[in-house]
Amino acid sequence: MKDFMNLYSNLVQRCFEDCANDFTTKAVSRKEESCVKMCADKFLKHSERVGARFSELSQTVSERITDPQILIHIYIR
Repeated sequence: MKDFMNLYSNLVQRCFEDCANDFTTKAVSRKEESCVKMCADKFLKHSERVGARFSELSQTVSERITDPQILIHIYIR
C-alpha cells in the first residue's frame, strides 16, 4: 500500500508541475486536461514497464541462485 501511495504521490506531483500553468481561474483548461491525461498515461506505462523489467531481472537472479552448477562453484571457492 505504501508503494502505491508513493507512486500516486509522484504521479500527482509530476503531472501538476508539468501541466498546471494557469491559476487565474478555477476551471481546468482543455490544454491542461489533455496534458494531465497524457502525463498520467505515460507515467503509468513507464511504471508498469519498470515493474515488469524488475520482475524479469528478479526471476533471472533467482534462477541463477538455484542453479546447482553455480552453487557448487560458489561453495568450492
